Amino acid sequence: MIPTLPDRLITELQQRLLAWYAVNRRDLPWRGRSDPYEILVAEVMLQQTGVERVAAVYERFLAEFPSFAALAAARRQEVLRAWAGLGYNRRAVYLHECARVVVERHGGCLPSEPEALRRLPGLGPYTVAALLSFAFGRDVPAIDTNVRRVLGRLFSLAPRDERQLRAAAELLVPAGRSVDWNQALMDLGAVLCTAGQPRCSLCPLEDLCGWSRGQQEARRNGDRVSMALRVAERPEPYLGSRRFLRGRVVAILRDLAPGTLLTIEDLQARLAAVGAHVEISHLEEIVRSLAAEGLATAREDDHDVRIGPPD
Repeated sequence: MIPTLPDRLITELQQRLLAWYAVNRRDLPWRGRSDPYEILVAEVMLQQTGVERVAAVYERFLAEFPSFAALAAARRQEVLRAWAGLGYNRRAVYLHECARVVVERHGGCLPSEPEALRRLPGLGPYTVAALLSFAFGRDVPAIDTNVRRVLGRLFSLAPRDERQLRAAAELLVPAGRSVDWNQALMDLGAVLCTAGQPRCSLCPLEDLCGWSRGQQEARRNGDRVSMALRVAERPEPYLGSRRFLRGRVVAILRDLAPGTLLTIEDLQARLAAVGAHVEISHLEEIVRSLAAEGLATAREDDHDVRIGPPD
């Protein structure tokens, strides 16, 4: 476990990072908002999608669906169309289902208790913690990829030691400042304490960081291992992959008129027109999986399979 740190050291860490954040915080369209719905939309969008891509869609999505009630009343096809550009369309389905549950069971207001949040569709541990902090001001850590990396380096933690990571995160949250603190850690990881080529000399915590001290010691000992740790970017789905085909099918369906159904052959021809060639049997399997996930409507009889936008 993380050893108990002196109060003065915890205070020093908090003051340094918050002072750095006050000057260097990123200007993001979901920052500074207090509406739990708007915060939830941002957190779901940011799962597996970069900040720049989310920023390009976020305010447009809120303009079309400004509340839980508006989102819950929308057709699934409309939601997927507004989601275009973010990828991983299953998240849009979860968000849509979540809005319906909030309206039906919670009067259109996001519940503030952890257990109630955990029961909502598509909300994992990080998203629940982020909502408790950013929407409801609870003094809880929100541990995303950037926070994980910052704390792991700061305390020289084993990469997969969740218990130590959480102990460190909980130890450092300043009372009444969880929103600024969590966002400060995220920004530090995104801007300076990056996965590849961290800019340690600019970090306000450099002299307190176990990882930085270790790298300095390695240099003094003549260690020739490269300091630039390269992390491959998530590759775009290659043409013809299952992920690519699913994305193209969803894109075709969200542009259809409501209630329109295509035959598998029609869908195959439309895919071929964008350079995606797929066998009927494989396409049928993709169609069924999309329908099972709420991303499409499938109608089958003895002779044919037809597919359309979700109901």
